[in-house]
Amino acid sequence: MRAGVATGDGPLGLDAAARDRLSERIGYASAFARRERRPVIASATSPLDPGLDLAAAVLAAQRAEDRVFCFEQPDRDGFALAALGEAASVEASGPGRFTSVAAESRRLARGALADELSTPAAGPVWVGGFAFADEGGATPEWSSLPPARLTLPEVSLARRGDVAWLTATVLVQADEAPDALLERIEARLDELRPARMPMLDPDPVEQARVAGAAPAEHFESAVARAVERIAGGEVEKVVLAREVRVHMPRPAEPGAVYEALRGAFPSCYCYLAGTPEATFLGASPELLVRREGQRAQTVALAGTRRRSADPSVDRHLAEQLLQSPKDREEQAIVARRIERVLRPVSVWVAAAEEPVVVKVQNVQHLATPIRAQLSDPVACVELAGLLHPTPAVGGEPREGALSLIPALEGLDRGWYAGTLGWSDLAEDGEFCVALRCALLRGTVAHLYAGEGIVRDSVPSEELEANEAKLQALLPLLT
Repeated sequence: MRAGVATGDGPLGLDAAARDRLSERIGYASAFARRERRPVIASATSPLDPGLDLAAAVLAAQRAEDRVFCFEQPDRDGFALAALGEAASVEASGPGRFTSVAAESRRLARGALADELSTPAAGPVWVGGFAFADEGGATPEWSSLPPARLTLPEVSLARRGDVAWLTATVLVQADEAPDALLERIEARLDELRPARMPMLDPDPVEQARVAGAAPAEHFESAVARAVERIAGGEVEKVVLAREVRVHMPRPAEPGAVYEALRGAFPSCYCYLAGTPEATFLGASPELLVRREGQRAQTVALAGTRRRSADPSVDRHLAEQLLQSPKDREEQAIVARRIERVLRPVSVWVAAAEEPVVVKVQNVQHLATPIRAQLSDPVACVELAGLLHPTPAVGGEPREGALSLIPALEGLDRGWYAGTLGWSDLAEDGEFCVALRCALLRGTVAHLYAGEGIVRDSVPSEELEANEAKLQALLPLLT
C-alpha cells in the first residue's frame, strides 16, 4: 500500500499534509471572504485505499439530518463516487432550473482553493439531481427532493481503477472563525470509517404487499389513448409510466437494496440520493451526458425485450429487437433528437450507424452511442438541461408529448425519469437518466417504470415490457 493512503479500521481522515493544506486554505479563504464579501470554497484531498467500499463508508457515517449521495458504475473500471453532508447547496425550479443551478454553483466555485487532480470526480464536486418536470415532485413523498438540487458535500470519496481519493470541503463565510470550521470538518471525518453494506433481511413472518397506484388496466387504457393521439398526428412518440407501491412490514434498509443493485447491475449507473425523510435509488442503463473538457458523450436508448436464462432464447429475443421496425423507429426518434440538440453547441456530432443491443440482468435495449466535440464551453449541468428529457423518457415532438404525459399517466414522476449525477469545479461531470428506480419512504416503496409508445404499440405488450422492467427492484423489496 502506498504511503499516506488511509487504510485499516480507524477514521478515514486526511493525511497530515492534506490537513495542513486545508487549515491554511481555510485561513486564506476567510480573509478573502471578508474582503470580497462572499463565501469561498476551501478543500483538500488525500489518497485513499481503492479497496474500500466507498458507499458503505458514507452510509455508515450518515447522521439523521444528513443528505448522502452514491453514484457508481462497477464495470467501468470500478468507478465510484460517494458523498456525505452539505457544505453548500443550490436549488431551483421552473423552465430555467438547469441554467440557474449551473450559474449559482459556478458563482460559488469562483476563487475556490482546492487540489488539482486528474481522476474523474476527485476533489470538490456538486452532486444531486433534477426532477422529470420543471415543477416536479409536488406530492408529499417527494417533498425532500425538489425540482433541481445540487449539493457540495463536506466529504466525498472517489475511485477509478486502482486510485481513490478522499476530499474534505468547507464553504468559508466571512463571519466564521477558521478554527471552528476546521474543527467541524475534522469531527465529520472522525465519524468516517471502513464499513460493510447491510444484507437484505426480509421479515420472516409478515410479507410485503404489492399494489399498483392505479390498476394495470389504467396503463393499458392510457397506451391505447396514446396510440390514438399518435395516429391522429399529434405526436410521433410519448412515454408513459406506471407507479407500483410495495407496502412493507418495516422500512427497507437503503444500503442493502443499493448493494443488491450493484451486484445485479454492474454495467448500469447505480445511484442513491438520501435525505432525512426518504431515499431515491436505482440502476439505470442510460447515460444522459458525460462531459470531459470539450468532449461530450451520450447514448440514445430505446426499445426493450425481456431477458431469458436460456442463451438461445436470449439471442433470439435480441435479434427480434434488432429486427423490429417498431423498436428501431422508437430508437431512431431518440437518436435524431439528441443529434439535433447537440449540433448548435458542437463542432461535430457523430452517432453510430447502427444501434447495438445492451443487455442488463432483466431486460435488453437498443442503444446508439453518440459523441460530440463542443464548440462552446457548455457546462455539464447545462448540457443535461439541453438534452433532458430525451424522447426515451418524454416523447417527440417534445412539447406535444410533455403536455400529454400528465393527462394520460395521472402520477407525479418526481425524480423518476429525471437525471442524477455530479459536476466538478471545472464543470465536467456526468449525469444518468433516473430509471429502474424506487423511492423509499418509511414502510412504502414507490417503484416506477415507463414505456415508449409509438404508432404500432400494443397495450398488452407494453404492459408486459413494463412488468419486466419493474423486476429490477420488486424482488429486492418483496
